[in-house]
Amino acid sequence: MPRWPLAVVVLVAMVVSLSGVPPQPLRWEPLQTGVAWRLRGVSAVSADVAWVSGAHGTVLRTTDGGRSWQPRPVPGAEALDFRDIEAADDRTAVAMSAGPGDASRIYRTTDGGATWTLRFTASEPGMFLDAMAFSDASRGFAFSDAVNAQFVILTTTDGGATWTRLPADRLPAARPNEGAFAASGTNVAVQGRDRIWIGTTASRVLHSADGGRTWSVTQTPVPAGEASGIFSIAFRDARHGVVVGGTYTRETEAVDNSATSADGGTTWQRANAKGLGGFRSVVAAMSGLGPSAWLAVGPSGADVSTDDGRTWAPAGGDGYDALSIAPGGTTGFASGAGGRVARVTLAR
Repeated sequence: MPRWPLAVVVLVAMVVSLSGVPPQPLRWEPLQTGVAWRLRGVSAVSADVAWVSGAHGTVLRTTDGGRSWQPRPVPGAEALDFRDIEAADDRTAVAMSAGPGDASRIYRTTDGGATWTLRFTASEPGMFLDAMAFSDASRGFAFSDAVNAQFVILTTTDGGATWTRLPADRLPAARPNEGAFAASGTNVAVQGRDRIWIGTTASRVLHSADGGRTWSVTQTPVPAGEASGIFSIAFRDARHGVVVGGTYTRETEAVDNSATSADGGTTWQRANAKGLGGFRSVVAAMSGLGPSAWLAVGPSGADVSTDDGRTWAPAGGDGYDALSIAPGGTTGFASGAGGRVARVTLAR
C-alpha cells in the first residue's frame, strides 16, 4: 500500500472539507431478493434476521444477514399490498396490507411463514390501514385513515392474534380526510408499554401516555397538503422524537420537511438550515452512530443526524422507501422499488 506524503493527505482533507460533503458514516450493501415488486415493509429483528413485505402479496425472510431470502407467501393474498410487517423473531411476524375496505388486512405467522392466519379484515367502508407498531412481542397498535371524521386505532395484547378497535370517544376529532401516508409502515411509534405517537397527513401528532386510554393532539411545523405531511415518526426514548415527510410528488425538494421534539411530542421545532436532502418517507434512531443519531431515508437518498434531528448531512445509499434498525443500533435493512433491499451498517 503506497505511503502518501503528508502534504497530499492534508490537501485531500482540505478538499473534502471545502466541498461540504462529510465522509459517509454508513455502508450500504445492496442485496438480491429475487423479486421485482415494490417493498414498503421491513422489520429487522437482528443483524441476521429480517422480514420484508410489499406488493402482490410479497413476504420475504432472511436468516443470514440478507445473503439469501426465502419467499413466505400468504395464501389468498396475491392481490394485496403488504405495506408493513412487524416481526418478533425468525418465526413470528405480523403482516399488514393497505387498501380500501377489505383490502386492509392483518395476517400472522408463528412458524416462520410456513403458514399464515388471517387475524383482521376491515369491514367498514372508508377504512384504509396505514401502519402498525409493537412495543413488545404482545402489545401493538395499528392505525387507519379516519372514517366519518373519527380516527380508527386498533390494539392487540396477544401478539396480533386478536385486534380491538379503541372507542371513538377516547380519540380527538379527525379533520376532513385525515389519515396517514401508508408509505413505509412507520406512522406509528411506541416507547415502553404505554407511550404511542401517530403522525398524520394533516401534519398532526396524536399521543397517548397511558396505553391508549386518553389522547392529545399537537400540530407540527411540517407543511401539509394533498401529497404532503408527516410520513414517519420515531422516538428514541420517552422525550426525544423526530418526524419527517415532505411532498412525495417532488422527491428532491426539502422545505421544512422535518421537525423534532424534546418533550415527548408536546411541542415540535423545525430543523435548522442543514435539513434533509429531499422528501423522506422514514426515520429511525441509529444509536450505533451516537446517542442522538438518526437516519432518514426516501426514494431519492438518505440523511444522517447526530444532534437529534436539528441538522442533517448526506448518508449515501440509492434511496429506499422503508427502513428498520435492528436492536443494538449498528445494523439495519432498507427496502424500496423494484424489489431492492440493502443492508446498512456502520462504515469501517
